[in-house]
Amino acid sequence: MNITKKIIALAILIGFTICLNAQQTPMFSEYNYNPFLINSAYAGLTRNTEFSMSNAGFFNQFEGSPRSFSFSGHGALSNNKMGLGAGIIRDEIGVTTSTSFFAAYSYKIFFDFKSNRPYWQLYDAGVLSFGITAGLQQYQNNLTELGIITDPKFAQDINTSIPTVGLSFLFNHASFYVGFSTPNVIGDALASNDRLILKSPFYGYLGYRIYSNRFRDLMIKPNLLLKHEEGSPLQADINVAVSFKNKFEIGTGYRTSNSINFLAGFYLFNNIRAIYNYNIANKNSPLGNTHGFILSLQLGDGYQTN
Repeated sequence: MNITKKIIALAILIGFTICLNAQQTPMFSEYNYNPFLINSAYAGLTRNTEFSMSNAGFFNQFEGSPRSFSFSGHGALSNNKMGLGAGIIRDEIGVTTSTSFFAAYSYKIFFDFKSNRPYWQLYDAGVLSFGITAGLQQYQNNLTELGIITDPKFAQDINTSIPTVGLSFLFNHASFYVGFSTPNVIGDALASNDRLILKSPFYGYLGYRIYSNRFRDLMIKPNLLLKHEEGSPLQADINVAVSFKNKFEIGTGYRTSNSINFLAGFYLFNNIRAIYNYNIANKNSPLGNTHGFILSLQLGDGYQTN
């Protein structure tokens, strides 16, 4: 399929999908290296205050393909029992743009589990965390740019805002973690435009950290992300990454009926982590392959291992 056909296919797809959804499922480099984007209970779980910036799709081959940008920060308060954070997420696809602003709060209950995990793992041995977010999403759907003059549904652009409330929980053990979240439990009930039909996704997130005393510098991290959204098939991301003592790591993953993912990353000056992601789309997809990155900064002693 050439570029012109891709643009036409994408425009038709967006044009006939008047239903505006919440943010696209993030790339696995984003939610594995900044889980705060999909789970507010993660706020304050890192050793130090952390800021992250990511983007994907800005080097895509054709105009109108999916693009995303995010910037967020979070940290701990009250002897790590609470966490605060905030962020912005912007998604563009075809003629539709969604921009979300949110603030998050988390509360944590600690458990005393003994573990032989290395100190460079960065996580407390056992934490049950609950999170809540409040924010605002701004939607723009420039339907008139599609040039469909025979259908009244496309005769007027949609520009609307909607308040959001999200809920989440996360249990983190030294060996594994499991979480559940939804970015907006109130849906489109408070939307300023009655043409908006908003379906909010639900995320389930779990993973395991495989560590062996025989290979003390390596950690293998398989994980799974499940996304359910009304009217869409269940989506699963199956991923695995290998970390070398917080110096560098590589990973790969598969998104059902959609794409194969690859990542590589490294740590600089103890405080900076850079992850590059490449997404190879399914042959039947008109959206093409995607490059992305995530850049994170931890204050204090950062990601250092000693």
